[in-house]
Amino acid sequence: MYNCIQSYMAFSSKSIEKGDEYMGLNLAQKIIKAHLVEGEMIAGREIAIKIDQTLTQDSTGTMAYLQFEAMGVPRVKTKKSVAYIDHNTLQAGFENADDHKYIQTVASKHGVYFSRPGNGICHQVQLERFGVPGMTLLGSDSHTPTGGGLGMLAIGAGGLDVAVAMGGGAYYLTMPKVCKVELKGQLKPWVSAKDIILEVLRVMSVKGGVGKVIEYAGEGVKTLTVPERATITNMGAELGATTSIFPSDEITHAFMKAQGRENAWVALAPDADAIYDEHIILDLETLEPLAAQPHSPDNVDTITNIGPIKVDQVAIGSCTNASYLDMMKVAKILKGKTVHSNVSLVIAPGSKQVFDMIAQNGALADMIAAGARILESACGPCIGMGQAPSTDAVSLRTFNRNFEGRSGTVSAKVYLVSPEVAAVSAIEGVLADPRAFGEAPQIALPDEFVVNDNMVLAPEPEGQDVEVIRGPNIKPFPLNKALADMVEGKVLIKVEDNITTDHIMPSNAKLLPFRSNIPYLAEFCLAPCNPDFAKRAKENNGGFIVGGTNYGQGSSREHAALAPLYLGIKAVLAKSFARIHKANLINSGILPLVFKNPADYDAIGEFDVLTIEDAVKQVKSGNDIAVKNATQNTSYQMEIEISPKELDMILAGGKINMIKNAN
Repeated sequence: MYNCIQSYMAFSSKSIEKGDEYMGLNLAQKIIKAHLVEGEMIAGREIAIKIDQTLTQDSTGTMAYLQFEAMGVPRVKTKKSVAYIDHNTLQAGFENADDHKYIQTVASKHGVYFSRPGNGICHQVQLERFGVPGMTLLGSDSHTPTGGGLGMLAIGAGGLDVAVAMGGGAYYLTMPKVCKVELKGQLKPWVSAKDIILEVLRVMSVKGGVGKVIEYAGEGVKTLTVPERATITNMGAELGATTSIFPSDEITHAFMKAQGRENAWVALAPDADAIYDEHIILDLETLEPLAAQPHSPDNVDTITNIGPIKVDQVAIGSCTNASYLDMMKVAKILKGKTVHSNVSLVIAPGSKQVFDMIAQNGALADMIAAGARILESACGPCIGMGQAPSTDAVSLRTFNRNFEGRSGTVSAKVYLVSPEVAAVSAIEGVLADPRAFGEAPQIALPDEFVVNDNMVLAPEPEGQDVEVIRGPNIKPFPLNKALADMVEGKVLIKVEDNITTDHIMPSNAKLLPFRSNIPYLAEFCLAPCNPDFAKRAKENNGGFIVGGTNYGQGSSREHAALAPLYLGIKAVLAKSFARIHKANLINSGILPLVFKNPADYDAIGEFDVLTIEDAVKQVKSGNDIAVKNATQNTSYQMEIEISPKELDMILAGGKINMIKNAN
C-alpha cells in the first residue's frame, strides 16, 4: 500500500448559481461555459460545445475525411484543423502511401493543415506548435487529452464526430463530473510524471474516470513542466475519462514562449471557491518508481515489489513519453554505457523538433553509442506497428497501453514504465529501480526550442481546384438502415469484461494498412476473442454481441463500430460501455444496451435467439428495453442511456443518415 493521502468528497452535480451567473467554477466548467451552445452545465445532462481545433491521424483520418466529404461542406469551419501522418508509416505495400496521398489532397482541398510523415506524433506536435490554452480540441484519437497539459479542453472522439466538428457542427457530450486531483509536495529524484499518472490509475482504475474530467490542482502543479503535465493528461485516457486538464500558468507561459508562441498564451485557473464532484489528494513526496504490469494500465505496483525480472526489450517513445525532456534524460542515463547484451532497446523521438534538437546537441549520438536503435518520429511499436517482442518476452515500454497482444506478440508481457526506469533497465538487463543507479539526471527545458515547421503544409487558399486522389484500397464506409420495429438475431459471441477496441478491431501492422477498407477489416473483427466471428456473422445475417463491463475501452477507432455494422450487428448487450465506443456505436446506429440486472449476462448463451419487439416504440418511450430470449423462453430488461440527439441517430440508423434526413 502506498503512502499517498487519498480522499473523496461528493458534492451536488449542479453548480452553485446566482441569478443567471455560475459561481465557483472549476477550470473545466469555465472552458465548457465559454463554448456552450446547447444544454445546461449539470452533470449527466447532454450539452453541446463549439470546437476550436481538430486533429486527425492517418489510422482514423481516412475514414473521417471520407465522412467529411459525404457531408458536402466545402471548407472546414474551425480555427485550426490539422491532419497528421504518424500511425501507418511502415510502407510494405501501396496501401499506407495511398492513404497518405488521399489525406494530403483532401486536406489541401478543404482547408486542413497537413503534417507530413516524419514531422512527429500528432499529440506531441499539437502540443508544441498548435495548442492554445482555453480552446477546445477534438481529435480522432483517444489520447487527444494530451492537450490538457497546456490548459486545453481536449477530447478524443470517433472520426465522424470530428468530421462534423470540422464542418462547423457542435460536439455533443454528457456534461461530465469534475474530479479534482490535488498534488501536494514535489517528486523525489528518479520519480517522474509517469509515476503520478500510474498512481492515479492505481487509485481510480481503468473505468474510474468514466463520465468525468480529471482536473489537476495544488502546489505540486507548479513543479511540473508542460511536457510532464502532458504525460499525465495523455494517460487520463486510460482512466476512461472524458479528458484531463491542468491550469495555464507561468509554467505554460514559459513553454509557449520557448516555442515562439507567447502571443497565444492566456492564464487560466479555477475560481478560488470552485466546486468539484470528487477530490483526491496525492502526496508527491511519497511516490516511488512504479510500473503497470500485464495486461492493464491500472495493474500498478512499485518496481521494488515487482522485483528484478529479466527484460528482453525496452521501447522508449510514444505520445506519452517522447518529449525533449524525456529524450534528454534517457540520453544522459545512456551516455558512456552499453545496452545489456540480452536487451533490444529502441527509441523514437516524439517529433521532428525533438529529433532535430537531440541531433544538434549530441544526445542522439550518446543514444546510438550506447547501442540504441533509433526509430522515426511516429507511433511505431505503441500501436503494434513494428518492433513486436520475441515469444514470451518481457518488454518495458514508456507507452500508455499494455493490453494483451497489442505489442504484436500475444505471449509477450508488457510493462509500462517511465523513461528513467526504461533506460536504467536497458543497461541492467532487468527491471531496475533507478534510485540505485546514482544521481538522477536533471534536465531543464530550453529557453528556445528549435522551430522549423517546413513539414507542415498549409492548405490551398482556394481548394476547389485541388484533385483528391483515392487509391484502390479506399472503399466507401458502410451505412446502416433506419431502426426496424422488429430487431432479431442470434448471439454471435459472448465476451468478458474490459474488452478493448484492440479485441474488437485489431490494429496490428498487417491490418493497419486496411483502415480505409472496412470490408477487408471486417474479416478480422473480434478475431482475438473468436477467429470465427466474422464467419458466424455472415452465415447468420448479423446478430448480437454480448459483453461484460467497460466494453470497448481503449482507442477511439470507430472501425470497432463500423466493422460490426458491416457484419450486420444490430445491438451490443453489455454490463457497461466505454465512453467513446458507445458514442461510435450510436453514430453507426447500433443499439448499446446495458443489463439492468447484471446477472442476466450469465444466463445468455452463444447462439441464443434474441428479439426486440416494437423496437422503435420502445426506444422512443424511454430508457427500458425488453429483450426476449426465444431460445430459453425468457426475457431481459435492458437500459439504453441516450440523449434526444442520440435517439434521433438510433432511429435514423446512424449520424450520417440523421444529417442527410435533416437536409
